[in-house]
Amino acid sequence: MAMIAKKAPDIQVTVVDINEKRIAAWNSGDLPVFEPGLDEVVTEARGRNLFFSTDVDKNIREADIIFISVNTPTKTYGVGAGRAADLKYIELCARKIAEVSKGDKIVVEKSTLPVRTAESVKRILESAGGQSKFQVLSNPEFLAEGTAVTDLENPDRVLIGGEDSPEGEKAIQALVDVYARWVPRERILTTNVWSSELSKLTANAFLAQRISSINAISALCEATEADVDQVARAIGTDSRIGPKFLRSSVGFGGSCFQKDILNLVYLCEHFGLPEVAAYWEQVVIMNDHQKARFVDRIVKTLFNTVSGKKIALLGFAFKKDTNDTRESPAINVARDLLEEQAKLAIYDPKVPEAMMRQDIGENATADNVTVCQDPYEAIKDAHAVAILTEWDAFKELDYQKVFDLMLKPAFIFDGRNILDLKKLRAIGFEAFGIGKA
Repeated sequence: MAMIAKKAPDIQVTVVDINEKRIAAWNSGDLPVFEPGLDEVVTEARGRNLFFSTDVDKNIREADIIFISVNTPTKTYGVGAGRAADLKYIELCARKIAEVSKGDKIVVEKSTLPVRTAESVKRILESAGGQSKFQVLSNPEFLAEGTAVTDLENPDRVLIGGEDSPEGEKAIQALVDVYARWVPRERILTTNVWSSELSKLTANAFLAQRISSINAISALCEATEADVDQVARAIGTDSRIGPKFLRSSVGFGGSCFQKDILNLVYLCEHFGLPEVAAYWEQVVIMNDHQKARFVDRIVKTLFNTVSGKKIALLGFAFKKDTNDTRESPAINVARDLLEEQAKLAIYDPKVPEAMMRQDIGENATADNVTVCQDPYEAIKDAHAVAILTEWDAFKELDYQKVFDLMLKPAFIFDGRNILDLKKLRAIGFEAFGIGKA
């Protein structure tokens, strides 16, 4: 919304939320989300044509186009628990729009949704029995956290799905005209609404599949003394494959990949496609295995026990340049190490302590988890260091100082393959990467 406001200063954009603290933060100099370049975009447009408000009813009534951008987490209860998307927030939004709307509206699904959700949304909107008419569009987001601003400035594509009718085509064109302010028309793809909804799930599933595929090969590399980075480079030069998303690591995280794959699995099961469901579920199984395998290697290397030993975890966000910890591999690694009775010292430059403790859960007590404000503080007297987020700052640490601060033998486990293992071993470390001997 901030980018639309920046690129189309003649369009008034209002972001609405019932969370007063969150809206207050968006109206302040301390935004609630860390994203490189976002401060500048918000600052440029805020107060000119970008506004943040808690007045839901008023802004719905005044809007021509309404984007539904609420969370769609994996269900934790009832039918489909653990796989299906929880659509209760989508339904609440649709009912509120139906209740207070005056005049015709274009309602845009921005949240990632199962196929044919738009049909349910439209039924709810039309059930109000008022004079308003609604067109429901699907406009899924393909940006990546950490590069979201540049992704929005220069997107690979913008996808808009709508109803195959004169009214639907008119609604699609209205949204096309918004994005066409800065996106070349050939990059704005229009489809039917079902194809658009499924395309988002499929895109995330394919990207996650590539990560799980190279992570599966990383295990074989370790067993055969091959180097996963060299393998990835060799296959990535094949134009049919390409180099992106072939970086082996401790595992993928974030709010989308696992949630969307599990949603896809549930949909396949729902439509009677068990073999297809099992295929996609294996992507998640492989990701969980990679995280468990990483912890297992730490325990076995540290003489088959980490009980009472201090392990420094560098990084807690699921990737660099974000403070988002949703489904971060660091959570599983921390929990598993605590189950092995390790003592953890954690450092991340952007994730607050309260979030780390909340994510880890009840085992994150003051006795066994220390959150540090400096990486060297976390490393001091540690038996091992595990790098779990690929922050650039971790490449720039003084590793001679790191070695001197640690207990000996000093172990480093690079879960992101960002360090030069040969240089670390020359210093004296016992250093290990993913998919490397």
